[in-house]
Amino acid sequence: MRPFPVNACPREGPPLGCAEIDEEKSMPAERVADLTPQEAIIYLMVMTSASDGRISERELRTIGRVVRSFPLFSEGDEEALVETAEACGALMASDAGLHKVLEAAAMALPPHLAETAYAAAVDVVTADEGLEMTEIRILELIRDTLKVTDEGAQAIEHAARARHMTLDSVI
Repeated sequence: MRPFPVNACPREGPPLGCAEIDEEKSMPAERVADLTPQEAIIYLMVMTSASDGRISERELRTIGRVVRSFPLFSEGDEEALVETAEACGALMASDAGLHKVLEAAAMALPPHLAETAYAAAVDVVTADEGLEMTEIRILELIRDTLKVTDEGAQAIEHAARARHMTLDSVI
């Protein structure tokens, strides 16, 4: 049984090989993971979080919050989150793993969930208040892979910045 039901359906150096990303590389469908939409979003959040070489406690808490609060996960098993994140890590560690994660997510997500997935990834990357170039690049890859419009991406990014503001934040 999958941890998240399919009820929403009608890619050595810098971390994860980010410096060597080849946007033209594509894996055959049979070589990528078969994910539910919920698993795809978790994979994208884990991949985004790990892109700077570490997963912070704030990023982990944000992933958990997304799983607890997004309606898409309402029927999901939150306990399976660790197992899903570990499976994502294993896939990312494989040859061309980053590309496999992106392709698997794109295959699992219907178009109407592209912005939801991008919003989840942006929430995770903005949780620790600092953006590394590798994180920005991963967000670009997600946006391009899922075909999120520039306008949609800008609105999501602006809303995420607003959600993560603190009294000490400098505008």
